[in-house]
Amino acid sequence: MGNLLAYSGIATKIRAMEAKLLRPEQFVEIANLGSVPEIAEYLRKNTAYAGALETLNEDQIHRGNIEKVLTQSLYHDYTKIYRFCGQKQRRFMKLIMKSYEVDLIDYCLTIVINRYKKPFDLNYKRAFFDRYSQISIEKLITSRTTDELVENLKDTEYYAPLKKLKDSQNVTLYDYTLTLDLYLFTSTWKEQKKVLKKSDLELFMRDRGSQIDLLNLQWIYRAKKYYNMKPADIYLLLIPIHYKLSTDLVKELVEAPGLEEFETAVARTTYARHYNFKQQLTIEQMYLDCLNYLYTLDRRRNPYSIAVINTYLFLKEEEIKKLTTAMECVRYSLTPGETLAYVGGKTQ
Repeated sequence: MGNLLAYSGIATKIRAMEAKLLRPEQFVEIANLGSVPEIAEYLRKNTAYAGALETLNEDQIHRGNIEKVLTQSLYHDYTKIYRFCGQKQRRFMKLIMKSYEVDLIDYCLTIVINRYKKPFDLNYKRAFFDRYSQISIEKLITSRTTDELVENLKDTEYYAPLKKLKDSQNVTLYDYTLTLDLYLFTSTWKEQKKVLKKSDLELFMRDRGSQIDLLNLQWIYRAKKYYNMKPADIYLLLIPIHYKLSTDLVKELVEAPGLEEFETAVARTTYARHYNFKQQLTIEQMYLDCLNYLYTLDRRRNPYSIAVINTYLFLKEEEIKKLTTAMECVRYSLTPGETLAYVGGKTQ
């Protein structure tokens, strides 16, 4: 009864929001369009992005600006859900906010490390981060080096892990990205027990634990297939949390002499039924399909719980990624079939 009272308003609001997400057949229609302006016009006429796209005039209709509008739509949805939350749910929303913060820092690191001459283009994120984040965009955009960028994060939780890395030798963008990812997952794994209780904790632990296991499987697979990395180097990539993958099984996966032995070990995991490496899917798509299954199953079984928030924001983020990918594919004149293969859709 407690969860029903705590989540009834949020669940009703999110059901209405979810009804506006794009359907698979709409991605088929988008893949068959001939240009980015045509995609923008389709979204304006047929989707919930209509209001957001009205802020762009005809000269502003290009991929970069549309992607900003889509990102702002995610932030707008986060804000709507946050307003419906009580104090308990708002603490959980701050855990979700961390992934947006890590993406922001990674973007800024990319700019300064690669010495891009273009300025930081973050004004469209400023209002949202000023309200919900510990990070000051106003400080970040003054950074011209990694040292300055890290120092501009001094009042945040990201300062300590990044400063430790900054003081090392020959650090690359990849090292910073890996450090941020590892910090994101290890810190939220620790904090979940302080933020959530009982059934909500079990649900989030299941979703986040499964995501960590699947990411580790994905990274091991990619390290072996594409980079021929040694086991000692692969271990450094992995998030040091084992949810349903035992330490012994992780060791077997990492030290498997080839992909065939790796796949044999994967077949013994609880994820094998939904994470079949023999299907004609990319490793990223298999990862997303499995998470989609887990999140939607948790929401269906627990409609008045943290799962309704977690699942909706996951689906919204994936929708934006698919739209961004579709625009890029259309921009480079890929066929509808090729575009749908990249966004995970099916031809009709």
